[in-house]
Amino acid sequence: MDTKDLSKVQKDREAKLAKLRSEGFNYPNNFEKTYEIAYLIDKFGHHSKEELEKQNETACNAGRVVLKREMGKVVFMTIEDFSGRIQVYFSKNNLEDKLEQVKDFDLGDIIGIEGVLFRTKTDELTIEVNDFQLITKSLNPMPEKHAGLTDIETIYRQRYVDLMSNSESRDIFVKRNKIIESIRNNMIDQNFLEVETPMMHSIPGGANAKPFKTHHNALDKELFLRIAPELYLKKLLVGGFEKVFEINRNFRNEGISTIHNPEFTMLEFYEAFGSLQKTTSFVQKLIQDAVASVNDSLQISYQDRALDLSQDFKISSMKELLETKLGTKMDTTDQIMAAGKKANLQMEKNWSWGKIMLELFEEHIEPNLWEPTFVKDYPADVSPLSRRKDNNPDYADRIELFIAGREFANFFCELNDPHDQEQRFVAQVKQKETGDSEAMHFDDDYINALKYGMPPAVGVGLGIDRLIMLAVDKKSIRDVIIFPTLK
Repeated sequence: MDTKDLSKVQKDREAKLAKLRSEGFNYPNNFEKTYEIAYLIDKFGHHSKEELEKQNETACNAGRVVLKREMGKVVFMTIEDFSGRIQVYFSKNNLEDKLEQVKDFDLGDIIGIEGVLFRTKTDELTIEVNDFQLITKSLNPMPEKHAGLTDIETIYRQRYVDLMSNSESRDIFVKRNKIIESIRNNMIDQNFLEVETPMMHSIPGGANAKPFKTHHNALDKELFLRIAPELYLKKLLVGGFEKVFEINRNFRNEGISTIHNPEFTMLEFYEAFGSLQKTTSFVQKLIQDAVASVNDSLQISYQDRALDLSQDFKISSMKELLETKLGTKMDTTDQIMAAGKKANLQMEKNWSWGKIMLELFEEHIEPNLWEPTFVKDYPADVSPLSRRKDNNPDYADRIELFIAGREFANFFCELNDPHDQEQRFVAQVKQKETGDSEAMHFDDDYINALKYGMPPAVGVGLGIDRLIMLAVDKKSIRDVIIFPTLK
């Protein structure tokens, strides 16, 4: 191994490892823990010094060395496992000459210890070590113990270092798990069937987005990483499943920002014979239960601003919000175009009145929707998979949820008329031909499925990463994805 580029600390550790190897050390795999550290603290943390002496409780634990103090014939260390930290005490009285081996341990080493619980003079629960074993030698130094890991680039690129040195980061990903568990439990409680659909698609569909392309060598065929599982899930409705859901990754070949990662986690679910009213209430419950799973209250703070999730979420139409904000009626195409010009919207020639409304909404309304708000009545021409409203076919039976200025969920009554869907796919293809790279492809197999008959249904897509950001008060999506995509 070439050590010329290593730091002095790394060279010293490499030398220690070489010495250990010469003595027979080979990264052992034979140590068995009896308890996690948190279990010891929970069970014995309230016991007095006298009670611990009487019980004479022996523990076999393993953990990473995160603190170390040498005091002549004794050494104090703090070891940490996934569940917590505990102090350990090595003394020459118990270990004799083996104490010198302990003094060679470095911060970051993983050790196994066997000993008896007691309390120090400062009343700290501690394990007095009778035997020990070096399990893993750490060759790279840990971050400075007081400041921890502070470099943002290193935190995201070397998450393993962040996790080993920052309990707050570990806690975020434990909470992520609890939030997903809350969502899954809600779905199962409502008798939804969890399914898995393909990650590689012959035709990208289910959303307006740019796909990632790949190539299958054996089939000599271009494939796309999925941008959404929607069309496959709706094929299951055709097949006879009436309530299905999937929690999994989507991939979109678009920009990277604090709220966008090229691969992200979504919940999508579909309910045959569902209603928008019922689904709106259920989506609200999903959000509230997920946030409550990691917070003591639904009245939380997000980025130093109060946010109340405890009340019923507001419901407003896109048209009403725009008319109030822009101070103009938007009943006709001319009125909508005039509103776009007045707002200095950079409109393209091929934009429909619905596209103009959507762009005005995203620019002037969406960033200001702080309190939870369901926005209903989207233009049908920007909702290519949604059913049209019976009383106004220019608009779709579609709702999106916004919280803290961001979209969290998109749901609508599904279009199950194969002829209408076919015409909308044709319109999408024309948009693609005129330069809209995010417009949908024509999907023959999906049209064929609809011709067998899909029951009326409501479908929902909910962004889990953004929900986690909200629940744990993080501004960047990179803080809630263990290994985010970076430039």
